[in-house]
Amino acid sequence: MSGTPISSIRNLGPAMEGACINAGIPDAETLREIGADAAYGRLLAQGTKPHFIGYYVLHMALQGRPWNDCRGKEKEALRLRFDALVAEHTAQAPLSGIEAILDEIGVVDPGKTTR
Repeated sequence: MSGTPISSIRNLGPAMEGACINAGIPDAETLREIGADAAYGRLLAQGTKPHFIGYYVLHMALQGRPWNDCRGKEKEALRLRFDALVAEHTAQAPLSGIEAILDEIGVVDPGKTTR
């Protein structure tokens, strides 16, 4: 027996539902139970590219609020949590492919700090 589709939650569509399912979050009940931070961490671990808007939309959706209702100090606090989640999940991921080769020869993305 499956639960309620994730896309039934306001502001969460089929793309988010598919990403959640791929990250082991099968339904809206599970998403609500684990919360936005744990869910976003799972999405990052599954290879979802970090995007702050997606993160705070997830928070707003689980609170039943419009996606663009996040402002001011609340948005600033969410940004800090987002940055921490991204750092936690990307710092542990090893480089692969061309990124690993470029890192090995010392080529650095000027927008990022070195390891």
